[in-house]
Order: sequence, then structure tokens, then C-alpha cells
Amino acid sequence: MKKIALVSAVLALAATSAQAAGSEALTPAFGRSIELGAVNGVAYYTVEEDGFRVVATLADAGAKPVRFEAVLAPGQKVILSSPNGYGEAPAKVQISRDADAVRVERLPLTN
Repeated sequence: MKKIALVSAVLALAATSAQAAGSEALTPAFGRSIELGAVNGVAYYTVEEDGFRVVATLADAGAKPVRFEAVLAPGQKVILSSPNGYGEAPAKVQISRDADAVRVERLPLTN
């Protein structure tokens, strides 16, 4: 029951947050949705001594959520991807830090 409630909360927040189309800036502790094909979720960051801690929680309707964390220094980036069908390019989202800004950008589909 707890699992279903958590997945529902993540997906509801993802559905009501701004979509990651193009490039969008994140604000500390406020999430933005991430769409990776059948896998969706939210990403946010917090400011810490050693960098900006980016947290992304992703799930599909029938799976346990997966949480990803990375600490980004200025100029660093991380790419999250989800496979599509056989022979199709994966869905990709890049989270990058430029000075004091963190951006979420949907990347073009490539093989």
C-alpha cells in the first residue's frame, strides 16, 4: 500500500509540474517534471557545501520508484535516459549546472 501511494504521489507531482521541454531552470528545492517515454518523475536540487545536490525520482505506473542523486560542481552535467522500443532511440534529459544555475533540458533522440 505504501508503494502504491509513493508511486501515485511521484506521478501526480510529475503531471502537475512544469514539463521539461526545451531548457528550463530549476529553483532550489522546487521540482520540475521529467518525461522519459514511459518513465516520468521529478527533479530538484539543494545547495550544499560541496556542490548542488540534484535528486531525480522516476517511475512508471506499475514499478517501484527509482531515485538518482548527483552532486554537481559548476560546468558539470548528468544525462538520464530511458530505452524505447527495439531499434528506437532512447529518451534523454540532461541536468546541467552553469555557475549558480541548474537547467533541465530534453535532448534530441539519437541512437
